[in-house]
Amino acid sequence: MISGVYNSATKWQTDANEATDVLEQELHNLIVWNDDVNTFDWVIESLVDVCGHDTIQAEQCALIVHHKGKCGVKKGSFSELRPQAEALIDRGIQATIDY
Repeated sequence: MISGVYNSATKWQTDANEATDVLEQELHNLIVWNDDVNTFDWVIESLVDVCGHDTIQAEQCALIVHHKGKCGVKKGSFSELRPQAEALIDRGIQATIDY
């Protein structure tokens, strides 16, 4: 009986640690910033191509960027977001990764 309780507690601790690891990865945000250079169409096209957004989601993000100055367009681990941020920057769109 004692080993059964011990195994249940150990499994619970493992599950809790795995949940923490997932939360730490989701703390990074890919942010797109407003500028006076890029068109709505170019930002929308870039969000679809680079971030995998559908057209409606990309349009909504572009509007938020325009009106609020920035928008978190994607969440994930730093290693997942870095290539996407670099691809947006290569297209002339200001992008950063925040926590």
